[in-house]
Amino acid sequence: MFLIIKLTQLSLYLLIIEVSKTMIKIKKNKIYLIFAIATILLSSCKTLNSSRMFKTPKNYEYSEFKELDKEYKIKAFDELDVKIYTNKGDQLVDIKGTNTIQNQNPITFDVEYDGKVKLPTLDRVELAGLTVREAEAKLETDYKKYFIDPFVLITVTNRRVFVFSAGSTKANVIPMKNANFTLIEALAESGGISDYSKAYNIKLLRGDLNNPEVFEFKLRNIEDMQNTNFLLRSNDVIYVEKRARYATKALAEITPYLTLFTSILTVYLLVK
Repeated sequence: MFLIIKLTQLSLYLLIIEVSKTMIKIKKNKIYLIFAIATILLSSCKTLNSSRMFKTPKNYEYSEFKELDKEYKIKAFDELDVKIYTNKGDQLVDIKGTNTIQNQNPITFDVEYDGKVKLPTLDRVELAGLTVREAEAKLETDYKKYFIDPFVLITVTNRRVFVFSAGSTKANVIPMKNANFTLIEALAESGGISDYSKAYNIKLLRGDLNNPEVFEFKLRNIEDMQNTNFLLRSNDVIYVEKRARYATKALAEITPYLTLFTSILTVYLLVK
């Protein structure tokens, strides 16, 4: 495809030269103008595919798949929705059906850089490194000093992944709705893979984006589905490569110059 584009551009370049010779007697300064036009037309594939992201070198070694912990562990800079009830949370149970129960207004608490969370009554408590279940049990124990049979519910509210489902032209921030959120769920939440995307070229970036782990997924065949249950982590970046469509983009790049050339030629013929 790249060779066809270059040949098309070269043919146009030669056509411009031949017509220019017919239109006027070429002087040295006119030749420079023609070469300037040719340089614009003979643009590289970077122009035709300028929106491509996360390109990896040839023979790049992708990270190996490894099993993650089934339960998410709280870490620094997480946001927690913490609800605290007394009497083992009996006010959450509406046995009589009176519909008089009112949930607490959601208040988020930040996990600070050192892994601690500032909570009412308890002040700062270290929760980083604990699963949600372990953190709930810890706070229930700590609050027993102040309340009768405390019942604690914790939700991590800022867990999300970033999905580029059609190259760089379509992006979504997808909240992770459960602890075991998988790649196939994230793709489904983002609207699936379009006709212009490559199901056989999906990259996942994880960790420090200055030096991330990069995984590659292929979902074209049923045999490739074995890794689609890959568990995601918060802040994972999923990138579905988009088909280049060089012919369409090349036509879009060349059309303005063809229009300009045609206009000049038309004026010349009318004047002549």
